[in-house]
Amino acid sequence: MHDVQVPNAMPPAGHYAPAVVHNGLVFVSGILPKNLQTGETYSQLPIEEQARVVLQNLAAILDAAGSSKDKVLKTTVYVADIDLWQRVNAVYASFFGAHKPARSIVPVPKLHFDVLIELEAIAYQ
Repeated sequence: MHDVQVPNAMPPAGHYAPAVVHNGLVFVSGILPKNLQTGETYSQLPIEEQARVVLQNLAAILDAAGSSKDKVLKTTVYVADIDLWQRVNAVYASFFGAHKPARSIVPVPKLHFDVLIELEAIAYQ
């Protein structure tokens, strides 16, 4: 087992790694819509932009782990308002294209830093 660190990214503020690799599987921690280099959180952006940032961050973390978006097996998406789901789904579908990982959608009353979306994933290398 080893931790994954994204080059040029700020270290996590809490006691966790952005991802952990074990036996060829990549377990990605919850990703918020924030700039990985500066730590700036984009809670003021519309949900579509927040989703794009989260998915771009996912791609960067997977790349650092020796994986890619086409190797994602499962995602869990947390949204602060289930009424936003169709807008998130459109961005998600555009990002993954023909690849359709297993997925769970979890509506939650509030997310850290007042963002509207958080995503975690499992992929293989």
